[in-house]
Amino acid sequence: MTSMTQKRTIPASELIINEDGTIFHLHLLPEQISDIVMLVGDPGRVAMVASFFDTIECEVENREFKTITGSYKGRRMTVLSTGIGIGNIDICVTELDALANIDFATRQVKDEFKQLTLVRLGTSGALQADIKVGEAIFAATSVGFDGLLNYYAGRNDVCDLEIERAFIEHTGWNALLPKPYFIDADPSLGELFKDVTRKGITIAAPGFYAPQGRWVRLQPQDLHLNEKIESFEFGGRKITNFEMESSALAGMAALMGHKAATICTIIAQRIALDACTDYKPFVKQMISNALDKLATL
Repeated sequence: MTSMTQKRTIPASELIINEDGTIFHLHLLPEQISDIVMLVGDPGRVAMVASFFDTIECEVENREFKTITGSYKGRRMTVLSTGIGIGNIDICVTELDALANIDFATRQVKDEFKQLTLVRLGTSGALQADIKVGEAIFAATSVGFDGLLNYYAGRNDVCDLEIERAFIEHTGWNALLPKPYFIDADPSLGELFKDVTRKGITIAAPGFYAPQGRWVRLQPQDLHLNEKIESFEFGGRKITNFEMESSALAGMAALMGHKAATICTIIAQRIALDACTDYKPFVKQMISNALDKLATL
């Protein structure tokens, strides 16, 4: 939280504000976001989430970032599409935090901190044989293969270094790859979603193909990495699934003081080498469950 309390004037080159007063990438004004923000990868999924809303307050779109703010069961909520990948999470979390906690007129951190609740609703591939397509996995711990959090001060303060060391040793981690980091979701969100999800350890990969062990034409550097991941166990817990955003979300939120978590519907079984392309009903159920839980906050 140190970075939240420092009184410094943020240069225009580091916090870019558009001529209309909106923040650079998201094109949002501070008053256009709720303190509950659901993050989805696919811009098309924003409409799916918003279709559950009772009222729509505003709709904003720029590039892959589409935002709708409205209300559900009397609770103001925002849904935002991030697009695919860790880099976009870096943008979205930083800009959402700025909208909540930076005075755009003075370019200084506000005296009163506003905590956001950030919940990613995504899709994922299972890495254990007992996980079925259609299940919803709560990423109680996320594993960052992306290296993003390593660029931020305080990384070791929010990560589980013991499991990190065990994982590096178990896999014989290649020193040319970014050092993986293990970061927990907010425990209160784990409690909130415990009866509609299965808790797991989720890997966030920096790509869809070789970083997740897929081989199309370019061979992965370690053909056995997925086998090592699947066999890894720590404290009776195993790694459950692959996706591409959860670690940066959990890590940046922890450093900033926000609550964050990722829930993913399983749409592929990597062990059974099977995938489901008609997964919308499963995703809609995940969204419905998440909205009902978040409305109670």
